Amino acid sequence: MMVKALKDILFGKKLLNRHFAPLHSVACFWLLAISLFLVSKSHAQQDSLELETPQIVVMARPQQNGSIMLRWAVTTALAWRKLNQDGYEVKRYTVTQNQTTLPRPIEKSLGFFKPQPLEEWMPQIETNDNAAVLAQSIYGESFDVEGMNELSSIINLAQEQEQRFTWGLYAADQDFEVAQMAGLGYVDNEVYANEKYVYKVSPAAPDNVLSIQEGGVFIGLKDYEELPKPLDLAVVFMDGKTLLSWNYATHHQLYNSYYVERSEDGINFKSLNDLPLTSLNHSERTDPQRMFYTDSITNGKTYHYRIKAKTPFGEFSPFSEVVSGKGEKLLEYVPHITNKHYLDERSVLLEWEFLEEGNGHITGFELNKSNRADGTYKTVVKNIPPEARKVQYDGLDPTNYMTITAIGKNGGSRTSFPALVQPVDSVPPNKPKGFKGSIDSLGVVTLNWDPNTEKDILGYRIFKGNNKNEEYSQITVSPHQGTTYYDSVSVKSLNNKVYYQLIAVDQRFNMSEPSEILEIKKPDFVRPNQPVFKSYHIKEGKVHLTWAKSSSEDVVQHQLYRKEKDSVGWRLVHTLEESSGPSIASWADSEVEENRQYSYTLIAVDDSGLESDPSPPLTVVLPKATLYPPLEGVYGLADREHNAIELHWKSYKLENASKIVIYKGLKAGSMNLLKEIPADATGIIDRKVKVNNEYTYLFRMVFQDGGVSGISTLDVKY
Repeated sequence: MMVKALKDILFGKKLLNRHFAPLHSVACFWLLAISLFLVSKSHAQQDSLELETPQIVVMARPQQNGSIMLRWAVTTALAWRKLNQDGYEVKRYTVTQNQTTLPRPIEKSLGFFKPQPLEEWMPQIETNDNAAVLAQSIYGESFDVEGMNELSSIINLAQEQEQRFTWGLYAADQDFEVAQMAGLGYVDNEVYANEKYVYKVSPAAPDNVLSIQEGGVFIGLKDYEELPKPLDLAVVFMDGKTLLSWNYATHHQLYNSYYVERSEDGINFKSLNDLPLTSLNHSERTDPQRMFYTDSITNGKTYHYRIKAKTPFGEFSPFSEVVSGKGEKLLEYVPHITNKHYLDERSVLLEWEFLEEGNGHITGFELNKSNRADGTYKTVVKNIPPEARKVQYDGLDPTNYMTITAIGKNGGSRTSFPALVQPVDSVPPNKPKGFKGSIDSLGVVTLNWDPNTEKDILGYRIFKGNNKNEEYSQITVSPHQGTTYYDSVSVKSLNNKVYYQLIAVDQRFNMSEPSEILEIKKPDFVRPNQPVFKSYHIKEGKVHLTWAKSSSEDVVQHQLYRKEKDSVGWRLVHTLEESSGPSIASWADSEVEENRQYSYTLIAVDDSGLESDPSPPLTVVLPKATLYPPLEGVYGLADREHNAIELHWKSYKLENASKIVIYKGLKAGSMNLLKEIPADATGIIDRKVKVNNEYTYLFRMVFQDGGVSGISTLDVKY
């Protein structure tokens, strides 16, 4: 009886009215959201929900005071009700020490946790709404909220257990001490900065009754981070009210509620909501990115707003940035631009409509201009009288967007929709300048140019060709905005150059003259064709060489190399700079010596520095051109007795002589070879003679290196 009486005192309808009455606009909204959510789950997912495997979800946050705060919850209403009876077991495992993983984690039991007995909730219930809601969720005989008759039909459709579960966890998220009383939180004070831990929360309920997956978290004191500011606070000031909004999605796993503060002087702020602003509308189909709050204000007065957030551990974030402004009463009358009369390329006469009865509510009009419909407008004509309905403007650009603003006497204003004002323009832009480009080894072309100075430039058209004199094709689908463009070419094609031209286009699609043709050489990976020797001859101690040049178009140089017989290295002896001309080249090598063998080869070099294969070598032997000394002491005797002529000479002293060649003939007649004899001979007998004839003899030494001596002549009468 005492327990029942205590329940009636703690959770009677009268007490619920007291706790829920202050919620009104805030709590009722969240209750409606939850109720609608529960209805949909009750009808569409009633069967699948109970088949869902429940699990325990754990979160933790280290503190600067050297403790770690833990919070956990289970994911289904049935599991939550079961664990409220049986409780949770929390264990800690020390995994690392001094940044070293332990070979075996150190296990420590932190205890069993479940809601405190009903009697111990009473001191908190009297002063803490969250404690009252959570205690009602756990121990209340019914979960009915009075004062919300308009929602009673919706609530009655929802499962009561789902309501207990949702509101209970909501209350636990709002107050960490209350969460601890409900067996859903713990503070571990026996932790060390050089360690990291795994906290495991397991269900104390038997597995055969209800299977619930355990949960855990890995954390240490060094994981502490300062709480971030709430993001992207924005405000819209309207007639008598403001609409605040801020980024909710980014920090929704860190913060569960928000508080809005307002100031009239920008220094002293006062909270606008005693109860936290919280979003419960989380599902797979809806995940709002922002939260909203509406405040009532007095027009013409400046207000400043900021927000702070709260974590499930009861920590408050730093304040957000401050946003400011003031509300204005909207002017009831709106101007509308109706006509545009162009006077010339720089002037226009604008006309607009505005109800005559609105003249007494305004101080006048202002004309505004922007270069874009959604751009920033600048006031270009001020102090237009309230009775005026037309104005002339003489500072037009090629494209203008104009608006008319009516200035209200009470500080409000109304602006017309933008009107496009575009005078006739037939003047093309100037020819683009500074057109240049480059190609990298992958064939990526980078084109750059100087921007045109005309204000109405729309972009640039880029044209490309593979041959300089062909008709170029456009490679931009629409005018390219910017002064850098990237293209690609094949570096292995037969064309070793690519050509570009540029045309500027204004907003009226007038086109400039084409830029100068830009010629860009492609990266060269192909070696030039080799040149070939055609002929040679030796004259006056020089080797005269003739060759066919390389057929490659990008050759800039031919190099002629020479080496002597048995020499290892080639030596560059002549360089021919290439120019348009004959395909045959020649050169005479004068730095040679007689009686020596030389080899020649050619290499072609292109404008990328690539060299051709060497041409097949040409080998040349220079004969000895200088005569050795002639035979000396030549004389002859006519021996008529023996019908012969004896020929004698001195012994030849040069060692490399190989033979003596003797020619014979009648004087003033032709000469014929008489005999070849060894070089060491000093005479012979000629028996082929006739009486009364005069014979001429020629003597020449022949040497082993192919050289010959001077000729010795002898005349003999017989």
